[in-house]
Amino acid sequence: MYRRFDPSPELRRLIEHQSGVVTREQATAFGLGPRSQQRLVEQEHWQRLGPGLLLSRAGPVEWLSLAWAGALWGGDDARLGGLAAAYLHKLTDQPPKTILVLTPHRIQRESVSPWLFRRERAGVRSRSVGALPRTSIDDTVLDLCEQSVRDLGDGIDGRGRKIDGWISDAVQRKLTTPKRLKRALSARSRFAGRRLVEKIISEVAGGAQSVLELAYLRNVERAHGLPRGRRQVGARLAGGRIYRDVRYEKYHLLVELDGETGHIGEDRFRDFRRDNAALLEGEVTLRYGRVDVDTEPCAIAWQVAEMLVRGGWAGMVTPCPNCSRP
Repeated sequence: MYRRFDPSPELRRLIEHQSGVVTREQATAFGLGPRSQQRLVEQEHWQRLGPGLLLSRAGPVEWLSLAWAGALWGGDDARLGGLAAAYLHKLTDQPPKTILVLTPHRIQRESVSPWLFRRERAGVRSRSVGALPRTSIDDTVLDLCEQSVRDLGDGIDGRGRKIDGWISDAVQRKLTTPKRLKRALSARSRFAGRRLVEKIISEVAGGAQSVLELAYLRNVERAHGLPRGRRQVGARLAGGRIYRDVRYEKYHLLVELDGETGHIGEDRFRDFRRDNAALLEGEVTLRYGRVDVDTEPCAIAWQVAEMLVRGGWAGMVTPCPNCSRP
């Protein structure tokens, strides 16, 4: 029986840094030869992950280890992109099943689940970031938007909601800013759906900070010729500072837009307190959820318009092509 040869402290530090993954070349460079590597695998202390890739533990393989394996397999200057980069940037909450690895154009790798290798041309994206190399948050957002445009079509409608979400989520989570996204977009000579993405970035820069708020802006306010409300207006309330989704200050009207399922429990009581405080200040609150904005934008527009007129608005609603009300 062969004596086990343990990795050196320096190699163990490298392995820990790479979430348990090491290439055969790295292990050899740090003094753990091919025969010792083979014994560790045969004794089931280590396991193989892919060509020239080893994992320094047995059992199930964690996503982060698979991500490191993909980056290492991709070779020098390889990096993660797409949803894998989005997850590492905390733009998404769930790791993707397929891990996109971008390699320099000169390097070609055959994709094997869960890794999807794609070559990229130099100069399209900015430099890599992070210990586990990945595209910058701005490049990641733009890549996901461009992919959504190709998948869904170049138009702002229900199909384009993914594009809204990538941009608004990135800004709302304070991962980037509209200014940075515009700068990154202007640096790309070719980009599918450029006008669409520029428009959405501008809308988010104007204060619409969620897919729901963007839908209200387009399908309720703008589509029916309503006056432009101010977005994310700060206000003081007992217990701290709050932000109003849409405020028509001149007409003493607030519009609050609740998320996917609306608020329940303590959140609902918080909404009551906000609405009551606004009423005491002379402002009426209209509150709508996602289903309302998605299915009845015209009815909402007429409701909002009626309250605006009561507040002194002298304008008129412009019926959109879907309006049934005269």
